Amino acid sequence: MARPNKRFVCQSCGAVTTKWSGRCESCGEWNTITEEAAPAPGPAGGALARGASGRSRGRLLEFTGLTGSTPQPPRLRSGINEFDRVCGGGLVVGSALLIGGDPGIGKSTLLLQMAAALARQNTACAYISGEEAVDQVRLRAERLGLADAPVQLVAATSVRDIVASLERPDAPKVAVIDSIQTMWLDTVESTPGTVTQVRASAQALVELAKRRGIAVLLVGHVTKDGAIAGPRVLEHMVDTVLYFEGERGHQFRILRTVKNRFGPTDEIGVFEMSDRGLADVANPSALFLAERRGHVSGACVFAGIEGTRPVLVEIQALVSPSALGNPRRAVVGWDSNRLAMVLAVLEARCGVSIGANDVYLNVAGGLRIGEPAADLAVAAAVVSSLANEQVPPDMAVFGEIGLGGEVRPVGQREARLREAAKLGFRSALVPKARGGKAAQRPPEGIAIDEIEHLSDLVARFQPADGAPRRARREGHSDRRRDD
Repeated sequence: MARPNKRFVCQSCGAVTTKWSGRCESCGEWNTITEEAAPAPGPAGGALARGASGRSRGRLLEFTGLTGSTPQPPRLRSGINEFDRVCGGGLVVGSALLIGGDPGIGKSTLLLQMAAALARQNTACAYISGEEAVDQVRLRAERLGLADAPVQLVAATSVRDIVASLERPDAPKVAVIDSIQTMWLDTVESTPGTVTQVRASAQALVELAKRRGIAVLLVGHVTKDGAIAGPRVLEHMVDTVLYFEGERGHQFRILRTVKNRFGPTDEIGVFEMSDRGLADVANPSALFLAERRGHVSGACVFAGIEGTRPVLVEIQALVSPSALGNPRRAVVGWDSNRLAMVLAVLEARCGVSIGANDVYLNVAGGLRIGEPAADLAVAAAVVSSLANEQVPPDMAVFGEIGLGGEVRPVGQREARLREAAKLGFRSALVPKARGGKAAQRPPEGIAIDEIEHLSDLVARFQPADGAPRRARREGHSDRRRDD
């Protein structure tokens, strides 16, 4: 009897090797290589190139042009506004959606609420659990007040059985798979959760969604770095990828879109966690600023954009003398490399001495900001804490900082200003309009203060002793003396 071929696959990146080792040479992860059965060899490529006869010959494809009309794909709206927003307006029929997040963050709760909301609208939904028993899911539904929803519930892990059940004429239109790491396919000789099983199971379920017009939602585990476990090929196979973010110490959660073939990417939905499940937050800015204390130095309100939605959030900075030879730089909710750049520009271009101090930066509320438009708000918070002088509590700030100290314009300026004016802010510190052109008329009730260089921001603050701070700007001071 022939000995079956074996191979060793990294469960982190999917790299294949011929022998086991403790460290993967491709991604550098330790103890991620496992032994799996090698797949059966397929037909040689040379036969396809030379042409074949009979059944092995492929059918001819019909090509078409770019012109023509394509109808919009039908969508299923759950009525959960924040969930429908991140999906681009609702679930697309025949699409595959992948949602990931930390354990206990609320993925199963959100999908159970979504399935119950659709089921109450006469849309047949199935919740297939591979991690919990039927009774456990029922207990959660009772706690959330969803026990009366006509959701079809089953506990199963065999992909072959799931596909056969969803192939029936009366199959549901929405299927939730919780989770893809627990699924297994009997044609693959490896344990559930391995790269090969996850890829094969996802491929079978995605193919089912396209063939039968079923919206399939897959729950994915995440690694310690926050990425969905397994190689990124799983994210390439599906149509939409959502990440559920949040801190256990905060009452709200953020659902972020990182990929969407049927809508905008980087969209966010905000939910508030309670004993009755997840509730929509219609105005996230008011939630993030609810606990703000306006008369504190080192705090600045940033007017940002998350997807298509303007969001105002408070950025807090604390600058204190360091007793260490190497001062600390602690960042929560922002890029630490970006903070290092802003501090270097403040020292080199504006003459602000920060090197001997510890710098702590926090985005209040647990939101993580990724856009460079937060540079100016971070600089304002740092300088405010260093000078022990508060930023005006009714001022919103946004702008990108260059290495020369220049303040660069950012996109969607009017949307940011409208959101600030709606929440009662009376002034905004913003970059000068691009190209020297006059910007559109600002919203009524908010005054615009435009700056061109970071030294213009530093000049607005004074040290605690009342002595004026002299901001150094290359070539700027000399021109003033000449004038």
